[in-house]
Amino acid sequence: MPQEQPPRPEPLDPPMVPFAVAGLVVWAVVGLVLLLFFRGWLTEHGHQNWLWTCLAGFLWGFPGLATMLRHDANRRRRRAAANRP
Repeated sequence: MPQEQPPRPEPLDPPMVPFAVAGLVVWAVVGLVLLLFFRGWLTEHGHQNWLWTCLAGFLWGFPGLATMLRHDANRRRRRAAANRP
C-alpha cells in the first residue's frame, strides 16, 4: 500500500542582491584590513597573493551583482504575474 507523500514546501526565493553586496563588502574589508595592518607580515611570509585574492573576489563581485540584479528583477516579474487575477 503506497504511503501518501506530505506536500512539498514552496522553495525559498529570497532577494539575492543583498547577498552579492555583502560579498563585495566582505572582500573589500578583508583586503583593506590586510593591506593596512598586515602588509609587512604578508610580505615576510610570502603571502602577498592574499591581497590579490581579495582584489579578485571584490572585482568578480560586480558581475555577480549584475547577475543578481537581473535575477531579482525576474523574480519581481514572476511574483507580480502570479498575483494577477
